[in-house]
Amino acid sequence: MAFVTFLIPCFVIGTDIAFSCQNTDDFVGASSPGDIVIGGLFAVHSEMLRPEEYPMKPVIQNCAGFEIQIFLQTLAMIHAIEMINNSTLLSGVTLGYEIYDTCAEVTKAMASALRFLSKFNSSEDVVEFKCNYSDYIPRIKAIVGASYSEVSMAVSRLLALQLIPQVSPASSAEILSDKIRFPSFFRTIPSDFHQTRAMAHLICESGWNWIGVIATDDDNGRFALESFGVQAMANNVCIAFKEMLPAYLSDNTFHTKVDRAIEKIVKETRVNVIVVFMRQFHVLKLFKKAIERNVNKIWIASDNWAAAVKISTIPNIRQLGTIVGFGFKSGDISTFQDFLRKLHEKPTDNNQFLHEYIMLLSVCAQLEYHDFQMCIANQSQDDLLQNVENNHQIWRDDFLNANIETGFIHNTILAVYAIAHAIKGQCKDRNCKDPSAFTPWELLEELKKVTVIDDDKEIKFDPNGDMSTSYDVLLWKEIDGHMEITTMAEYDPEKGDFIFEDEEKKKEFLDLKKVQSTCSQHCRPGQMKKVTESPHTCCYECVHCPENHYSNQTDMDYCYRCNNKTYWAPINSTTCYRKAIHFLAWTDWFAIFLLLLSAFGVVLVLSISVIFAKNLNTPVVKASGGLTVCYIILFSHFLIFLSTVFFIDEPTEFKCKTRQALFGISFTLCISCILIKSLKILLAFSFDPKLQNFLKCVYKPVPTVVTCTGIQVIICTFWLIFRTPFVKQNFSIPRTIILECNEGSIVAFGIMLGYIAALAFICFIFAFKGRKLPENYNEAKFITFGMLIYFIAWIVFIPVYATTFGKYLPAVEIIVVLISNYGILCCTFLPKCYIIIYKQETNTKSAFLKMIYTYSSKSAGSVAVSQISLDSKSSSSQAAISDSCKSEKNSVNGNCHFQVPGQRLIKGKVLPKNTARTMARKRLSSI
Repeated sequence: MAFVTFLIPCFVIGTDIAFSCQNTDDFVGASSPGDIVIGGLFAVHSEMLRPEEYPMKPVIQNCAGFEIQIFLQTLAMIHAIEMINNSTLLSGVTLGYEIYDTCAEVTKAMASALRFLSKFNSSEDVVEFKCNYSDYIPRIKAIVGASYSEVSMAVSRLLALQLIPQVSPASSAEILSDKIRFPSFFRTIPSDFHQTRAMAHLICESGWNWIGVIATDDDNGRFALESFGVQAMANNVCIAFKEMLPAYLSDNTFHTKVDRAIEKIVKETRVNVIVVFMRQFHVLKLFKKAIERNVNKIWIASDNWAAAVKISTIPNIRQLGTIVGFGFKSGDISTFQDFLRKLHEKPTDNNQFLHEYIMLLSVCAQLEYHDFQMCIANQSQDDLLQNVENNHQIWRDDFLNANIETGFIHNTILAVYAIAHAIKGQCKDRNCKDPSAFTPWELLEELKKVTVIDDDKEIKFDPNGDMSTSYDVLLWKEIDGHMEITTMAEYDPEKGDFIFEDEEKKKEFLDLKKVQSTCSQHCRPGQMKKVTESPHTCCYECVHCPENHYSNQTDMDYCYRCNNKTYWAPINSTTCYRKAIHFLAWTDWFAIFLLLLSAFGVVLVLSISVIFAKNLNTPVVKASGGLTVCYIILFSHFLIFLSTVFFIDEPTEFKCKTRQALFGISFTLCISCILIKSLKILLAFSFDPKLQNFLKCVYKPVPTVVTCTGIQVIICTFWLIFRTPFVKQNFSIPRTIILECNEGSIVAFGIMLGYIAALAFICFIFAFKGRKLPENYNEAKFITFGMLIYFIAWIVFIPVYATTFGKYLPAVEIIVVLISNYGILCCTFLPKCYIIIYKQETNTKSAFLKMIYTYSSKSAGSVAVSQISLDSKSSSSQAAISDSCKSEKNSVNGNCHFQVPGQRLIKGKVLPKNTARTMARKRLSSI
């Protein structure tokens, strides 16, 4: 027997002696005969010793590092088989077992698997080579194990040769679900896919996205790391660093790599969460070093060590911080606890594991947990042999119970029962006392259909050979100075949710969020993440959302864009705001000012109307065309002032259609009437016979006004029918919607204004020709000024209107309308009103005729008129003079009285035809 001194932590009675393999029977760790034999593979020792001799020989070496927790799993398998044998489940068929120690080493496990494959009842343990193993009867019918995924992968490939069922209670690697590569592998636990998804979900729920991962450099660690990486990426979690530790403690680089991992943890100050996929003895080494360096983090434990009592009892374990883990859901194991209480009564002849445990316990059982290490390290082989006979006196029932990891124990028992139910199915019509009654591959097919009752629930293997049981979320808490492993929540793999027993448990879960483990600070609402040069998406800068963008959650990858037409947002906004709708409202000060101007214009129009009505028969009113013409012009001015109202307040379809049409038609009517007045003045004071004839033909007041105005009515009608103005929302201003009238057709709008301008231009030409009439009655001069004001206003309007935008755009047109309207109104009527009110002495027939006579006297000498022309027109002149005499009140017996400056009153009859110049003056004075 070789004696090996090995350092172990706390609860583990490590540094034990594993007996040398002298023959094949010594290779078996525990065995019991039966009609049907089930094999077992467990890593009862943590490592296999390396040979020191050179050259190396193919010799199976001894193992060291006794693992109490795995030893308990072997006892759970034995207990389950004994319970089945003592029940009626198999109807008199007994189960036997052969349990082997893999020492957490693939090589040792493969040696055990070879023995499993050897032919039944073969004295030489020979594995026969065959092309067809359908009728081959191996040493065992099924296998429970192994403890680690790396070992299970190797063993399962070998067992697949004969399709021997393998049911593992602990190997969780996701790759083992592949039935093409591992057709005979089953397990009573979920795949690592569910565990890594649960971890990523926990990390995401806690608000962490910058974490570290430490794993063992073996198949289990690498596959777990790969699976977790995929799940982490799906949950926007970044892995800051990955550290791989050697799978075997005997590796010369192990301690160096542990130190490097600790240095990495200390250096990465922003990483406060570490996920650990390692075996228990690896975690012991890591945590001892971490305690020395005062590392305080949140540690997320995999199912390998989440419920490890031996780790939870490390001295000063609380200094490491918070430990949260995922353990397999456990069931009722009370019968197993009873089994352990009677374990000291069991024989050790066929159970080397139990024998070795008793030898170690006899030396160290009196010590506290934390003294185990010193005890084992200082004991010699002789000390163990001296105390072995006193094992009954020093047996401690509480020690094994204290080290139970209920999840693994329950799953081991469940694996045995699953195999037993499959055997029961095969033994219905067969004599199973005969070992050759069925083959392993037949049992494999039966195992796929097995349903096991566990805690009144039916569970069975899924198509991948897994049992989808839930996880316990474990929280390590210090209670009364001791670290206790408590259940914080349950994780349902199918729903992907955490289930809490009560609010207190939920609060414990939420308290994890108090720890920050992020590469960058969380971006607040109103900000978004901007990726930096780091390859990790979790490392970013927080920048404000630009204008018209917003974010309403933390850590947004991008900002949402507002609907630019109706909403806006300032920089760093958490929401969009509805744009304010603007228009030239009644309450706006500028609108009020314009309305007051319009109202004043209306008052002015009404005042002029009253003045003209009261002075109906005065020469000024008559010279203006009479009351009808004046009232038509004044009414058109009134409508123009009224049209400005439709430019104010919220635009509607009616307002948009009415305002331009009303303005255009009213202004056309006004200009048309003024055009007639211009023609009349030019006709009255023109001494050119040709022009006189032309003007007589053109001067048709009513038809001219109706025609000119009618053309504008037609233009507006076509405009309103085919390209009617409409209400438009103007979004050109960032935070405002401008409600405005779209004219529908700029061409139609231009034609309407152009037509008015054409009439105004004609009116201007005619008025301009009569600008030198008598000063007191020179209406043509004022019409000229009015038209000039109109032209200047609208010429300025075009560029201003084209470059102005916003709610004050209608005000621009109102101003132009008011200026042009006031200009024409004032130039047309105010001089007359002034004469009527303040120059009443000139508003008489005599004064009027005197001014005309004076103008005619001055003009007659400068105009060359042929005698023939005068003779031809004499008759008309006489008629005109007689009409004038008839209308004059002081005419007597056909005589007319003219007041010539500097002369006395002339009394006489109608002048004779032969006086040409006098006849011209008389004709003019009649008009």
